[in-house]
Formats: sequence, C-alpha cells, structure tokens
Amino acid sequence: MQGNQTNHSFYQAKKMLEGDVYQKDKQRTTLYCEARFNVNKQIRFPEGFTTSKYKKRAKKVEWEHVVPAENFGRHFKAWREGDKHCVTSKGKAYKGRRGAEKTNQNYRLMQADMYNLYPAIGAVNAKRSNYNFVMLKGDKNSFARCAMKISNRKAEPPKNTRGMIARSYLYMHESYKRYSMSHQQHQLMSAWNKQFSVTPWECLRAQRIAKLQGNESAILVKNCTLAGFN
Repeated sequence: MQGNQTNHSFYQAKKMLEGDVYQKDKQRTTLYCEARFNVNKQIRFPEGFTTSKYKKRAKKVEWEHVVPAENFGRHFKAWREGDKHCVTSKGKAYKGRRGAEKTNQNYRLMQADMYNLYPAIGAVNAKRSNYNFVMLKGDKNSFARCAMKISNRKAEPPKNTRGMIARSYLYMHESYKRYSMSHQQHQLMSAWNKQFSVTPWECLRAQRIAKLQGNESAILVKNCTLAGFN
C-alpha cells in the first residue's frame, strides 16, 4: 500500500480537510470529545467539558496526528541530529520536527497525510502530546465528561474513537517504511479495528481524502466495503 505521494504541505492538508472534507456543520466534530466547531475553527464545548491546562488552545480546533509526528519523525536524521541546512538566520542550529520538515520530502509527505489527521480540541491535542494509546486501569477522565484519559505519558481514547484510531495506525504502518508499530501496539490496534466497526462518516471521509490526496487506504476500503458503505 502506498501513502501520500502528492501533497508536501501540512498547511495545505489542513486547509483541504477544513474546506473539502469536513464540509458540513454536522461533520465538524472533534475526534476525542465530539466537540462541534465552525468554519473559523472555533470550538463549542460539549456539555461537561473542562480543562485545567492549555485554556487558550482549547478555544480552537487543531489537526491532530493520530500517529504522532514524533513516532515517525524520529526515524529521520534531521529530526534526531539536525542538518547543515538547519540553521537560523542568526546561526542557531535546530533539529526535531522543524529540521525534518525543512530537509526531507518523505517526512513532509508523512506529516501531511490526511488519513492520519483528525480534528481535536487544542487542549486535548496538547495534553495527548506524542503519547501511545493503551488501556489504562482505574484512571479518571482528563477532561471531565469527555472520556479521554491521559496519565503517565499514556493515553486511552473514548470507545467510539478506537476504530478510527486503529485504522489510522494500521494505514501508516502499512504505507510507510519509516514507521512501524511495536508488536504490542499492533496487537491492540488490530483488536480495536475488529471490535469497533467503521461508520458511514468514516467511509465518506476516506472517499474524499482519496480524491484529494490520490491514494486509498486499503484498510478503510476493506472495512467500508464489508460494511456496505462504499
């Protein structure tokens, strides 16, 4: 399976998602907390949502890398060590995401892959960070009535998001040599994929991305066909 080969711009990916994928009000809902947002990316908090941190970022939607950029970015040398081209106008060297984005086309394609991008409340995106998804035991919700749990550098997503998350992970794993899951993570995502079926919206979203990006997600095509949504 082939990943994104057409769009090198993360900025352009976000614009296409905002304008061409999430076209209607009823589709403009964040992944983890089901918060509504408008065309200006302003959030309407679901009842009972609270956050103790990142309150400014909570006001707007952000585009979350379900498979964190760090998880594939660290496989690029410029992310880990920097590059001779990664120097500011003041002569200061940099690395990390900015370094990989500046120097490597393959990184830019992965970063801009819309199958791996979902809308999230900015505060949730910030707190989730680059933490892996697991099943946490006994932890409380991190945002009150939103059933997203983040603890000890791990995250457990709400049940209704686990299928979408799993299919994003499996797609990235199958599409890019630069990214691979651990055996334990692959087992969890395979289980979630089987346990939580696709929805009509997930399939419509995939169809729109395929037209814009020029490649299909085989895992989504298979699931959507079996569910009768293609």
